[in-house]
Amino acid sequence: MLEPPLIDEIDSREPELAATLRMTGLPTDDLAEPGRRFFRFRAATGRLIGFIGWELAGEAVLLRSLVVVPAERGQGWSGIMTGWALEQLGTAGVTDVYLLTTTVEGLARKLGFSRIERAQAPPAIQASRQYDSLCPAAAALLHRRLSPSS
Repeated sequence: MLEPPLIDEIDSREPELAATLRMTGLPTDDLAEPGRRFFRFRAATGRLIGFIGWELAGEAVLLRSLVVVPAERGQGWSGIMTGWALEQLGTAGVTDVYLLTTTVEGLARKLGFSRIERAQAPPAIQASRQYDSLCPAAAALLHRRLSPSS
């Protein structure tokens, strides 16, 4: 069983965040734009597990920047990190969460997300840089409806 991670909110300009995202081919061009929050996950020993973030898009949220460092992959951290983020968002009253992905569609489906056509995204999601230009057109758009405090 995995040890509970240490989680701290970090500044979007944290060099370790950008370096880790770049290492895995995830976008970094818009990290410092308003409305984004990022969180670092570490083991109790201090070793880096990964990062996750989200950006506000109107009344919806775009989940983004999920990355687990190579040494920690295959242990279930992606699900733990995403589950934590969804819990935080539900507690904050968010009801609609979206994500764009070329790599974690299977994980997202296991966590209750459903694939939708990109044209079905609300205008605020479509206006995000992630949707508009940073993620490739081939990226799947997934949606999950949260009930408050889920």
